[in-house]
Amino acid sequence: MSLLEGSKVPDFNLIDQNGDLINLSSISGKPAVLYFYPKDDTPGCTVEACEFRDIYEEFNKLDCEIYGISPDDESSHNKFIDNHSLPFTLLCDPDKKMIQEYGVWGEKNMYGKKSMGIIRSTFLIDEDGILLKKWTNVQAKGHAEKVKEVLANS
Repeated sequence: MSLLEGSKVPDFNLIDQNGDLINLSSISGKPAVLYFYPKDDTPGCTVEACEFRDIYEEFNKLDCEIYGISPDDESSHNKFIDNHSLPFTLLCDPDKKMIQEYGVWGEKNMYGKKSMGIIRSTFLIDEDGILLKKWTNVQAKGHAEKVKEVLANS
């Protein structure tokens, strides 16, 4: 499934790093960044998370929350948060239901080896759950700043 900019994003029900249930209605009312990443504490995922961390206050000033989503469990997310002082929420999608509904599960090619996995992607949604902008096949370095620029100009 490919979500189109300007369309309503699918609802979801995921547990965060604290075991709390988070869904689209619980985050509505202000813009949100939903960024999908393959695995906690891996090099690219750490770069991306730390860049969002480093400008987190700028997102807050724009009244926007950040949510990282991966198949990792609560324990893994808590270690990732602790290791890198991440100030935002990480959501667990172990059965990859949301990952598939948002169209970010697919074939990847790394160093000539093909495999199935999460295609690093980000969705910027407005306060009503409408997709403002999506990025797929994201390069981790510099990405958070690009998301912030689009948010600031929307």
